[in-house]
Amino acid sequence: MIKHILFLLLWMPLGLMGQSSAIQLLDKSLNEGWTTLDEGWTYNKGDDLYWAQPSYDDKLWKPVVAQTNGNINWVDNSAIAGKNEIVWFRKKIKIEASFKESIIFTVSELGASEIYLDGKLLNNFGEPSNPDSAHKKAWDDIFVLPLVPGKEQLLAIRYTTGNWDFPIYNGSHEIGFRLTTLSVLNSPDVSLNNRLALTKVGQKYFDISLGATSLISILFFTLFLFFPKEKINGFFALSTFFLSLFLISRSLESSMVSNTFWLNVFTFIAMCIGLLLMLFCIYRIFNRSLGFWFWTLCLLFFLELVSDVVYPISYFAFVLLLYQFAIIILSIRALKTNGVAARIFISCMGLIFIYFISNVILQAFGVDTTTSDVYFSGLSFMLLPLSIAIYLGYNFSQRSKSLASQLVEVKRLSTENTRILSEQKNTLEKEVTLRTKELNTSLENLKATQSQLIQSEKMASLGELTAGIAHEIQNPLNFVNNFSEVSSELLDEMNEELDKGDIEEAKTISIDIKQNLEKITHHGKRADSIVKGMLQHSQNSNGKKEPTNINALADEYLRLAYHGLRAKDKSFNADMKTDFDDRIKTITIIPQDIGRVVLNLVTNAFYAVNEKGIAAKASGDIAYKPLVSIATKKKNNTVEITVTDNGNGMPDGIKKKIFQPFFTTKPTGQGTGLGLSMSYDIVTKGHGGELTVETKEGEGTKFNIELPI
Repeated sequence: MIKHILFLLLWMPLGLMGQSSAIQLLDKSLNEGWTTLDEGWTYNKGDDLYWAQPSYDDKLWKPVVAQTNGNINWVDNSAIAGKNEIVWFRKKIKIEASFKESIIFTVSELGASEIYLDGKLLNNFGEPSNPDSAHKKAWDDIFVLPLVPGKEQLLAIRYTTGNWDFPIYNGSHEIGFRLTTLSVLNSPDVSLNNRLALTKVGQKYFDISLGATSLISILFFTLFLFFPKEKINGFFALSTFFLSLFLISRSLESSMVSNTFWLNVFTFIAMCIGLLLMLFCIYRIFNRSLGFWFWTLCLLFFLELVSDVVYPISYFAFVLLLYQFAIIILSIRALKTNGVAARIFISCMGLIFIYFISNVILQAFGVDTTTSDVYFSGLSFMLLPLSIAIYLGYNFSQRSKSLASQLVEVKRLSTENTRILSEQKNTLEKEVTLRTKELNTSLENLKATQSQLIQSEKMASLGELTAGIAHEIQNPLNFVNNFSEVSSELLDEMNEELDKGDIEEAKTISIDIKQNLEKITHHGKRADSIVKGMLQHSQNSNGKKEPTNINALADEYLRLAYHGLRAKDKSFNADMKTDFDDRIKTITIIPQDIGRVVLNLVTNAFYAVNEKGIAAKASGDIAYKPLVSIATKKKNNTVEITVTDNGNGMPDGIKKKIFQPFFTTKPTGQGTGLGLSMSYDIVTKGHGGELTVETKEGEGTKFNIELPI
């Protein structure tokens, strides 16, 4: 399989087949170019070196009907020499007597051959007796054919095909010969020396295409590294990379004389991947999803690859024609949406398509297209990559211009926004100044209102204690009154005893009077302390902390709260339980503030057990015993005060809101909603402690106060 000829069909199908019409006369016409020796041959299978001698009679040999590509190993639509078979070809040639130029002879084959002239071995390419030495011979190796002018001479060829494993059904058992003169061989005129054009001038343009595609691949891969979001640059760089691999492997393939089947396969795969990736890029440029043309060409490329391995079928020219046609159709459909890209691709592929068709037509009329093939075939490989690169560059420049104009617009808007912001800033400063004054006024009003609310809450709690205070003061006052009356009677008795002269009895009575006076003083001080405590409770806190007996404070407010409720509701009754830690002497607190907290918690506890007691009495439950407990406990660095009740408890929804300002569970008019909120602030903010609640609906509530020592 001459794969390098097949890959030339990519852009110049049938371009080489124009050589099949060369003239067979060995005369001065050799000076007009290369002549194919494809007529007048006879053949015979077998192997006998005597068949190279002119004296051997070959009249029983069969004639050769050469193919249009000059292959003489072909008759009745099949190869003469099959795999590993040796066949001899003979032909008598004669050159004009007046012809003086040296004759140049070259062989193209897939196999091994020996060239004999008048029974003398002139040259050999491989060893026909050794099929493994068979190789691919293109038009590179030449030698002088020593023909004698005016003399009839015998040219004999001993030939065997290659021992190829692939393709499986190998039909490419070819051998062909061409002649020219030394002057034509050395001529730079491609119209004469098409061999030179194909091997030298043609390769030059393939190298130019290789350089262009490699440069494009590096450039767009670099762009992709700097702008990874532009994935089209990465795909295009990959497509030109595979096209560069194709051109490199094609050059290696054409220069090798050994079996290059797997290199042919690699060349074909690299070309297919490169072409399909470029088609994929065109789909991306037109913002179209992969459709019929893409998947059809994928299938056809795959089938062509399979045929290369199994049985080479030359329909690749049709696939490439379809590839060009697909790009033209996609571009025409995209004229309205992306006219620039569409016109670029139509121009590029239209040029190649027209060249393709015109080549076929010209060759059909016998026109030699070698010159145009040489110049166009190599350069045509970079037309499609170059057109895609031109569009991507154009698109990049358009986006750069758009970004530049947007940047100018942004600067203009920025300047305008700066002016507007400056004006708005001045306006806002004026408004802020005005609003600040209004807010300061509102804040002062709010502070005054807050102070009034707090004072109202204090007075409300003080009102709750009024009856309890009266009860607590009444006790010491009763003692003062009683001891005063007794002391008065004792003074009368003492006077009587003095009148009698009983000094001892008078002294005894005076001792009793002294004891009564001491008790009067004690209970007077008790009443005085109660009054002072209530005065402190009703006044604003000065925020000054002082050592305080927390057990006494808790006990006093427990009893005041209880007697206060008893005075308001004679039916109210509840058990009180205290558990004070004697290890606690004094702690530094603001006594009136902590007193308010304890009073608030205890009052709420009594309210809770009273509500549950009323409900229990209404339902006939006589087992319920209202109980409010207060306890203190010294921990490591804190003192814990707990207020516990066995009331109704609270659901979780209320528990989350219990410390919020103005939230209350009491009926309207019975609570302000500030008690627990104010207590929380006093404990946490005023004393750096913690106030938490534990509750279970239907069983009771427990408030925990932790104060640092």
